[in-house]
Amino acid sequence: MPNFLLGLDAGNTVIKAVIFDRDGNEIAAASKEAHSHTPFPCYVERELDELWTNARQVIRACIEQARIQPGEIAAIGCAGHGNGLYALDREGNPLLGIQSLDTRAAGLVEEWTSEGVGERTFPIAGQRPWPSQTPTLLAWVKRHRKELFDRIGTVFFSKDFVVNRLTGRRVSEVSDMSGAGLLNLAARRYDKGLMEAYGLGDCMGLLPTLIESADIAGTVTEEVARETGLAAGTPVVGGLFDVVASALGSGVSRTGSVSIIAGTWSINQVIIDTPQLTGPVFMSSTFDRDRYMAIESSATSAVNLEWLVREFFSDIPAGRRSPFDLCGELAAAIEPASDDPLYHPFLYGAQQNGNARAGFYGVAGWHTKGHLVRSVLEGVAFGHRQHVEKMREAGAVFTEAVLSGGGSRSMLWPQIFADVLGLPMSIARSRETGALGAAIAAGTGAAIFTDFAHGAASMVRMERNYLPDLLMRDHYARRYDLYRDIAEALAPIWRRLSSTLQPAAGADA
Repeated sequence: MPNFLLGLDAGNTVIKAVIFDRDGNEIAAASKEAHSHTPFPCYVERELDELWTNARQVIRACIEQARIQPGEIAAIGCAGHGNGLYALDREGNPLLGIQSLDTRAAGLVEEWTSEGVGERTFPIAGQRPWPSQTPTLLAWVKRHRKELFDRIGTVFFSKDFVVNRLTGRRVSEVSDMSGAGLLNLAARRYDKGLMEAYGLGDCMGLLPTLIESADIAGTVTEEVARETGLAAGTPVVGGLFDVVASALGSGVSRTGSVSIIAGTWSINQVIIDTPQLTGPVFMSSTFDRDRYMAIESSATSAVNLEWLVREFFSDIPAGRRSPFDLCGELAAAIEPASDDPLYHPFLYGAQQNGNARAGFYGVAGWHTKGHLVRSVLEGVAFGHRQHVEKMREAGAVFTEAVLSGGGSRSMLWPQIFADVLGLPMSIARSRETGALGAAIAAGTGAAIFTDFAHGAASMVRMERNYLPDLLMRDHYARRYDLYRDIAEALAPIWRRLSSTLQPAAGADA
């Protein structure tokens, strides 16, 4: 029996290919960064042809690095960032790639909020509209780019596009579709009444065949085998919404388990047994057929540190320590004080306010680069705390968490997370939890594992653990209150600033 599994992770910024053995050891990995385009403020788009070119390259590089025969790969799973709007035309050609960082539809969300649209969608989908959500963006395109809308043949997600290129099939699966508010959550199916609530009642035909995460979507075609080095006929499963994949790949598989992901997005999620909590928390299906994932998220996490490094630390001479390591050293050298600067991680808006902007507050002449770096690390953790508190208020119960994503690679940042959230933090051994979760789904679909829990138990190991420092509790409580008060005070200013930059409604997408 083939001994290896291939996990793909198609994120907003990078696509990765990782080959794992059955014990979760990484045999080989390859990645390639993508290019985003911002033709107008608030727009974030990508070329789908580039995404597929990058996918082919990383798959081939990974196989060559692993030095295994392609036939030794038992199955392929793909994870990918949720939401945004990925579309094929009616002939199956790439048409549109809007990423989940895009906030062009913020005005439409405000309009829908005033009309009570969310009160109609939430009881069905467990979600209210938000700017980067797939149905919201589709409704925006329908309203403002009718000629483009009329060309759409299929609407799905980043990982579905990769699966489509691998197999030729137009499919999606329950975790991604539910994560975009496009399913009747309890029934795990498409819903005409839900689509009508979004003003998309005529779009049911644009939704692809719906399968489960471990169901076989198709097999690798002969053409793709020649282009990638894969074996033709290798099964490809439906895959996973990347946040659900990362939870699974970090060992979060039991009810009440918490996954916190510090990546491009701030992802905070807990597995529950019912499709709704008592409060308005974003809901999704989990990887199996019986449980659900309560999720609070926004594009406010490690992307802020990536921006800081790119803009202010990219000139470090080649061969020296990485700029991320330097940032960690600078932040670790700072002795926390009550007057340290605060940072809002809203480079791409906030869940609570699509018009929100990032900013440093309280900077004084005696503050250094280290203070600013530490304020970014703390500000991101405060953003996560806001989401975690919302889940607690809605009735979610948890006492510990697993941290994954780029933020987990730091030695300092997980301790800040533990202190700010007041939760013990574990760090999984694998850094590629999204690809690992996709590989577990592939192994489940290929019957290597009896179920997802068996796969997680076989492939996931913990590496580090952090306990909250009780001496820091009051310090961070005061700073968190300031963080929230400043955001509330700036809300009208952010709206005025956004209104001066918003493109005309008819501008090209």
